Amino acid sequence: MLVINRTVLEAVIAQAREELPYEACGYLAEKNGLVEAAISLTNIDKAADHFSLDPAEQFAAIKAMRGQGQHLRAVYHSHPETPARPSLEDIRLAYDPEISYVIISLADPERFEVKSFRISQGQVSSEEIQLVDEPSLG
Repeated sequence: MLVINRTVLEAVIAQAREELPYEACGYLAEKNGLVEAAISLTNIDKAADHFSLDPAEQFAAIKAMRGQGQHLRAVYHSHPETPARPSLEDIRLAYDPEISYVIISLADPERFEVKSFRISQGQVSSEEIQLVDEPSLG
């Protein structure tokens, strides 16, 4: 189960909307079993159907997490025009079975959809998301 601070998820959804028509992406940082921070990263591809992360930003994000006593819990990205499910490319590029992969769909302009997945050796399983109202670090 992915336990996430409600304000963190709200920030991720806001980022996804701001970066339309492109996919937004970033990391979710966890401490003591709670995702307490989102770190937005640049989609260097500037594409609506895939994303690539800047290696320098990735390194800086991991270093910042460690400095806060956090660890990488999930990679998130948005799907501007498709459902919240992993694409074949998402599955192929999911290298770490220990983290979650969160997808935010903005395909329906009236509402968003957020789902979390675990991906291991090409096998996808859904993961429950639990929202909590705890203080957030951003």
